[in-house]
Amino acid sequence: MTTIVVGVDESETAAEAARTAAELAGVLRADLLVVSAFPATTPDRSLSVEAPTARDAAEQLTRRVVTSLRAAHPGLSITADQEPGRPGEALARAAEHAGARLVVVGNKRTQGVSRVLGSVAGDVVRKAPCDVYIAHTHG
Repeated sequence: MTTIVVGVDESETAAEAARTAAELAGVLRADLLVVSAFPATTPDRSLSVEAPTARDAAEQLTRRVVTSLRAAHPGLSITADQEPGRPGEALARAAEHAGARLVVVGNKRTQGVSRVLGSVAGDVVRKAPCDVYIAHTHG
């Protein structure tokens, strides 16, 4: 089965990219893997054991996105993953582990050199082991 990977964060750009990825997965009859990156830092031992971690926040985010996408695309196979590290690297690593055929990213507006693709999209294009689809996420 073909797998499509999409990265999400709290932005509307990522939400739009996730919707595009779900539509593509439906058309291509592919599985969809929703990934959220989180900082790869060691836990602060002084914090309470019950304090939420960056991984917990990433898991809650992907769970919300998956729930929303499943409601809009009930027949689609959608799973979630959380990867430590910078977003572009995390998406490329998730795509490699999943044997993905495609990674979908948004074209978030940025300033300077990375303005054309955005820093995450540029990182994914350079590092992904598969094709990359850049979703137009701006009106």
